[in-house]
Amino acid sequence: MPESYTKSRTSPLPLIRPARHSDGDRLGVLTREAWSPLHAVAPRPVPPYEPFFDDRHEPGHYLVAEVDGDIAGFVRVVPPTPLPSNRHVRQIQGLEIDASARRRGVGRALLRAACETARAEGATRITLRVLGHNAPARALYEREGFVVEGVQPGEFLIEGAYVDDVLMGRSLLDD
Repeated sequence: MPESYTKSRTSPLPLIRPARHSDGDRLGVLTREAWSPLHAVAPRPVPPYEPFFDDRHEPGHYLVAEVDGDIAGFVRVVPPTPLPSNRHVRQIQGLEIDASARRRGVGRALLRAACETARAEGATRITLRVLGHNAPARALYEREGFVVEGVQPGEFLIEGAYVDDVLMGRSLLDD
């Protein structure tokens, strides 16, 4: 995985690295601050907060982006199932960017690092799910080569409105 990606010469380079257990508190804060019905299917977290890392969400599942030494975002990349017939696929199960780092290339850098990491693990395909009304995320994914592969209409009821669950994916062999 490359150490960093650049958006422009005037933007600080996001440093992409594997998460460490010590990142848990900061990642928890980032997730709570970034919570929005635009992308969250679970209710807003309330105290007492659960630890960010647990038996199903290990540091090894995450890449974090640092800008100027501060964590600016993360992506979680995992096998979608434990089945041997599915081991060639990785799935993005979470992408969060700190509000101060949005529109600065952090999301793009994390997506590219996620694809590269998945490729290094032997994956030939990567998938994700995104809420239908999350136009900014869908546009980012499309710019990075993801295409809509399916839609589950009205899959979630969020703040009184039914929202589609959009399945997107891309080949990792195209690059």
